Formats: sequence, C-alpha cells, structure tokens
Amino acid sequence: MEKLKGKVALITGSDSGIGQATAIEFAKEGADVVICYHSDKEGAEETLKEVEKLNRKGIVLQVDISDEQNVAQLFEQAFEKFGTLDILVNNAAVNGSGIHVADMSTEVFDKTIRTNLYGTFFCSRTFIRHRKQKGGKGKIINVSSVHEEIVSAGTADYCASKAGVRNLARTMALELAEDGINVNNIAPGMILTPMNQEAVDDKEARQKSEKNIPMKRAGKPEEIAKVAVFLASSDSDYVTGSSYFMDGGLSQHVGQGA
Repeated sequence: MEKLKGKVALITGSDSGIGQATAIEFAKEGADVVICYHSDKEGAEETLKEVEKLNRKGIVLQVDISDEQNVAQLFEQAFEKFGTLDILVNNAAVNGSGIHVADMSTEVFDKTIRTNLYGTFFCSRTFIRHRKQKGGKGKIINVSSVHEEIVSAGTADYCASKAGVRNLARTMALELAEDGINVNNIAPGMILTPMNQEAVDDKEARQKSEKNIPMKRAGKPEEIAKVAVFLASSDSDYVTGSSYFMDGGLSQHVGQGA
C-alpha cells in the first residue's frame, strides 16, 4: 500500500516488542526508519535487517531518552543520515516498580518519570521544533498504556508517568493543530512483549491474566503497529489529541461485578 512512502520515522525503543513491530510495519508501508535502542543493540540490529529486507533504509542509534543532551545528539545523528523526520513514535519506556508509594524511593519514582514522561517531552520538543522549521506537518504517536486511565496498586510511578503522557499529548495537540502536526496516543493493554515477559514465557500465568480481558487473550505487537501506521499516515490527518485503547476491552471491564 505504501501509505508512508517517502517518509522518515524515528521510533524509540525499536529494538523489541511494539517498537520493533512498528518499525517493520512502517517499512512495509514505504518509510525509512531511525531505529533506537537503550541497551539491546542486537535487537536493534535485527530490526534493521528486517527493515532492509523490505528495501527501506534504516540506521541504528543508541539513546537514553531520559537524558536531554543524549536526545539532542540522537536527533542530530538522525538529521545527518536522513536530513529530515516526518514521524515520531515515542515508544521507549520502563515498567512500574511494583513498590507502594510509602516504600518507594525518590530515585525509583524519578527514573520512571524521567524515562516515560520526560523522555516523551524531550523527543517531542525536538521533533516539533524541526517540523516548524520545515513549515509544519508531521505526526507524533505516543505509545502510552491503559494505565494512563486504569491504576493498580504498586504502579504509582508508571501510572503517573502514563497519565502525564496522556495530557502532554492532548496539550500538544491543541498547540500544534494549526501547524498540521497531529499528536495521538496508543494505549495498549496486555501485549506479548518483553515488558510482559512472564506472560510470554509462562502460559499458566498468561491465561490467569487473560481471564480479566473480555476478549480472553493478550494482544500482539503487530496489532499495535497497524494502528500506528494509520496514525502516521494521511488517513489520520483529522485525528489529533486522541488515545486509542487497544486492550481487548480491558478498560471497559473495570467495575464489572461490583
């Protein structure tokens, strides 16, 4: 279909899971891809191989998105390679700590917020400045979580960060509407990625969690990637400030049986 033909996308955390699937799906649709990783270089190189198999260009770059200067360097390297960026996917994140607030250290809370929220802010700000210099247009897609809305004990750091991403996106959507820069979130539920490694490895544990999902199954990274293609393409030009919940109905199930 080549819905993204001639476009260049930067996808953070594209060494595995949703980010990797999105990079491959974008390449199928004609985009060149900046593949970003924090520590899994091997996974990023595997993503690059898949992108190149599809006759698209790619580059692998390491980044710590919680570091403002590191993000600036990332974008400089991306511009050196491709000259421009049309699409930003803020996908990289760390999971919740599993620690209750009373027991949580400032360092633990800060790490999650700086990665998930500040990282999205740093990347988005640099991308926005670039797109404005180019006269506008562009797509920002944040891979948020159902936890931008649904909370659970022991995940205050993660839930707060994702709720922050939700309102960051909504605010940016208002600020950038006249520039033609669309900003949207994808809010996945339980997806079979390294962030849910126990569910990937342990069928019994996975099935226990799936009982809480109306569709009775976990999602696949490729399913998230297909919605990302829609949000990155011209098909979504009139869509901004929205969160697309992809959770098998989980967020509709809260409160059932009360």
